[in-house]
Amino acid sequence: MLKPKRIKQIQQYIMEHSTATLDELVNVFNVSKNTIRRDIQELVEGGEIKKVYGGVTAVQLTPLLSFNERKTRNRSEKQRIAKAAASFINDGDIIYIDSGTTTLGMLEFIKHLELTLITSNLDFILGALPYGNLNVISTGGVLERKTKSFASIKNTDLLKAYNINKAFMASSGISLSGGVTNSSPLESEIKQIVTHKSREVFLLADHSKFGKHALMTYCNLEDIDYLITGSMPGDDYLQYALEHEIKLVVADE
Repeated sequence: MLKPKRIKQIQQYIMEHSTATLDELVNVFNVSKNTIRRDIQELVEGGEIKKVYGGVTAVQLTPLLSFNERKTRNRSEKQRIAKAAASFINDGDIIYIDSGTTTLGMLEFIKHLELTLITSNLDFILGALPYGNLNVISTGGVLERKTKSFASIKNTDLLKAYNINKAFMASSGISLSGGVTNSSPLESEIKQIVTHKSREVFLLADHSKFGKHALMTYCNLEDIDYLITGSMPGDDYLQYALEHEIKLVVADE
């Protein structure tokens, strides 16, 4: 079995069983203990699992918190990230604004521009109402009250038809092996469509999102063109960004 496939299966096994001993993994995957140790180390560095005495355990998934709860966390950093992200938007752009507490902050910095913006976030739609220069298109669908976003849209072909220049995405967690993840299954399909459709994809993530993972992966980290954050991430993320030509933007204090 090829190494990447084996590591993925080891990860899935640990997630399903919550914990596993090294001897157990050796028997299940029929490889040496040294090989298992090396594979485990890669998963540990990716943030999905952690070592415990005699084995490993799955890192607890990032829970789906309410929009208002998330809004109060790391507020200053999120505002800096939103401002940095908004600097990439120009008059005439067709943009997608994802549902998230950081992306919501972008409205203050783009409200004077002539834009077409597509969004699933209820608060962003309401906030944009006073500005006639903002042509707002809602994704529609069922309102997910906990995230204040519309999800579970039936007509995904309509969303696929939009020519989106730039997508500004949110996430519940980011890791090298798990990719860009989200806690709400209802939102994930929209996020997947947008990231694959958009000409440029911007991921907005405060420092607390790194090394975390949530229920569903909606894209790989390598699918991102710009990673905008509030502080310099670890060397492993810097190396990954360099290798995959991801432009890393650290918002100024």
